[in-house]
Amino acid sequence: MPGQVAVTFPGQGTQAPGMGAPWRDTPSWKIVEQAQDNSDLDLAALLLDADAETLARTEHAQTSVFLTSLMAWEDVKALVDPVAFAGHSLGQITALVAAGACSLADGLSLAAARAAYTQASADETPGSMVALIAGDFDAAVALCSEIGDCWVANDNAPGQLTVAGTPEAIGQVTAQARSAGFRRVIPLPVTGAFHTPMMASASQRFGERLDQVEFRDINVAVIANSDAQPHTLGSEWPELLEEHLVKTVRWRDTMVGLASLTDTFVEVGHGTMIKGLARAGAPSVAVINADAPGAFADQTT
Repeated sequence: MPGQVAVTFPGQGTQAPGMGAPWRDTPSWKIVEQAQDNSDLDLAALLLDADAETLARTEHAQTSVFLTSLMAWEDVKALVDPVAFAGHSLGQITALVAAGACSLADGLSLAAARAAYTQASADETPGSMVALIAGDFDAAVALCSEIGDCWVANDNAPGQLTVAGTPEAIGQVTAQARSAGFRRVIPLPVTGAFHTPMMASASQRFGERLDQVEFRDINVAVIANSDAQPHTLGSEWPELLEEHLVKTVRWRDTMVGLASLTDTFVEVGHGTMIKGLARAGAPSVAVINADAPGAFADQTT
């Protein structure tokens, strides 16, 4: 078994049809049964039977990723010694539940509210996002400043970031990205400018919802997306989660910070998103995928 590890959770975009099936007949499925008491969705159907189109809806995507990650955590938590927790975007809420900063019921409610508020904000103020590949972060910031109405939404890894803003501004980003030094521009299939000031109404509504949640102090820190710093005080999380919706996800800095604490990350949940980003942002780190029952144990024994 590895020594102390950084426990990481993926965000939206890692959902897939049938992603809950490996967990159906395992002790981890109790997470779904417990969560069902606090959800209007048919969670078993969502995790076992939903097609890609159904899962593309924001609430469905975020709920399925959240629950699958927590089932995976149930499978590995007795086998790891966490030095810190972190989650990418939505995964930050998963990390808070895993670390003990909030309950499963509150985490599920927050994930659903976050999805609803951000989608409503996108409907009110439509936006666009593009991934910029193989270029410089500062160049992206400068390009956004020059164009206006667009911002760096995700600083994922060296040469891997996303920019979000109004459709008009993102059109200009797309046209000028190559001259700014970026090798590729990839349009993302979203209708909102997530993690930018265009989510201000969602952030305000989410802040009001966060005031109803009791966050506990924890012994092992969760790294916040908005400042890439470790936090253990429950009182800090309402503000951090509220501002998170309008600020850049600083995942590149998060990986650097985690890599200073340990040489092993555990990616808890479906897919290999974290592993792919770590390959670019923390190449000295080993990433163990805990994406199926027994997967972590199989890779470490």
